[in-house]
Amino acid sequence: MRVILAEDSTLLREGLVRLLAEEGHEVLAAVGDGDALLRAVEAHAPDVDVVVTDIRMPPDHTDEGLRAAVRIRELRPEIGVVVLSQYVERNYAAQLLTSSAERVGYLLKDRVAQVEEFLDALERVHAGGAAIDPEVVRQLLIRTTHADPLTRLTPRERTVLEALAEGHTNAAIGEKLHISLSAVEKNLNAIFDKLGLSRTMTTGYSRRVLAVLRYLES
Repeated sequence: MRVILAEDSTLLREGLVRLLAEEGHEVLAAVGDGDALLRAVEAHAPDVDVVVTDIRMPPDHTDEGLRAAVRIRELRPEIGVVVLSQYVERNYAAQLLTSSAERVGYLLKDRVAQVEEFLDALERVHAGGAAIDPEVVRQLLIRTTHADPLTRLTPRERTVLEALAEGHTNAAIGEKLHISLSAVEKNLNAIFDKLGLSRTMTTGYSRRVLAVLRYLES
């Protein structure tokens, strides 16, 4: 992958540069603020595959990285975007995922220390999928209300949807939950029906995207 990094912590930024280089990826630029990230993307497009950015960066340390990520998704949707956050921030996740759950990732910074999981998340986003931190998914699940259609799901269906929201394929969901592929497909079809995502409304991967968006926006 050809990656651009945006992180104001020099230590973490240089650590990520070294990690990606050791794994055979090319870091096109490594910058420390949102404006520099946007300039780097424009300078290196269309060669950029994935952008990895912190949410809070200079000058105000609020949502500079997030705003840059949303802008990149608007201007260059072919580029995968992975944002890193110190904490679970539901509103930020919703902003990032409003238009689509394709080529997008939302990870807690602690996940970077789990090198294999971090690299797997980047690969999933690069391949056109999603990578949502399991802790983010767990906390969003806890916050659902009785009026939410997600409350109609069985415990197994909720677990399958949780794995889907993390960005896993059907085969990976089956392996993760120790169930057969047919069982995964059966549960997904039940989820789509209960969330009102009929086959006549949409087909294929887009139903998966809509299910994730319903889940994250609940």
